Amino acid sequence: MVGVSDAQALIDAAPYEVAETCSPLVRRVLARNPSPFTYTGTGTYIVGRGTVAVIDPGPADPVHLAALQAAVAGETVSHILVTHTHMDHSPAAPALKAVTGAAIMGCAPLVLRDDGPRADAGFDPNYAPDRVLADGESVNGPGWTLTAVATPGHTSNHLCFALAEERALFSGDHVMGWSTTVVAPPDGDMAAYMASLALLIPRDDAVYYPTHGAPVVEPQRFVRGLVMHRKQRETQILKLLREGTHVIPAMVASMYSGVDPRLHPAAGRSVLAHLIDLRTRGLVADTGDTWRLAA
Repeated sequence: MVGVSDAQALIDAAPYEVAETCSPLVRRVLARNPSPFTYTGTGTYIVGRGTVAVIDPGPADPVHLAALQAAVAGETVSHILVTHTHMDHSPAAPALKAVTGAAIMGCAPLVLRDDGPRADAGFDPNYAPDRVLADGESVNGPGWTLTAVATPGHTSNHLCFALAEERALFSGDHVMGWSTTVVAPPDGDMAAYMASLALLIPRDDAVYYPTHGAPVVEPQRFVRGLVMHRKQRETQILKLLREGTHVIPAMVASMYSGVDPRLHPAAGRSVLAHLIDLRTRGLVADTGDTWRLAA
């Protein structure tokens, strides 16, 4: 667990409003929207040189937009790609399109009422892509190709983008570089999330670039660790039910005792996603907010 003082130190040292070079084809501009849910902020990626794509343009923050414009000064932005439509990922897309003329592409629109723990990260009602990319569809520019990889689970419309030339995957919030992913029903789906993790393991990606956190090296090993973690959480839930713990807040208090309490409401949504999956598999049952092992 990152302490409050440690988290503030990371925020104070974060390279906001500058373009960091991640690789020959990849740069990152960090938005100044740190929080317990976004880590140091939203990382917007610029792919290519001369003619570029922008992935996850971020929040509708004029300072961040100005930093993106400065980062691509003298270049042509041909594509604006969006992994999913949470408010920390897509709202800057229309403004960036207005100043660059680039087409907005990527995930499908999705607007749901968010009654979960993060009112700030509900679905973007203004997202209007010029083209929705299906799994396996590609866009390209000079020296780069980006291919959509459908990875539902965190949200039903989530896409990753694979950069063939560098065996890199822009993993959005499907795989993050600092924390596990929140899977929040009704749109978040644990079974879909686990299936989306499984489909990444056979791929030959050499690095992941998540929208939040540092690059992930040895990504297949990392994903296997995420799968194991989720299976351990499932085992914990079944154990707690056997011991007589039947409501989600009590499960969260036991399972996430070492986690920042500000994250407990979000953790509760992931516990609910696990319970829904277990119910679908016939292992648990519920009566309202009370859960039990299936007979």
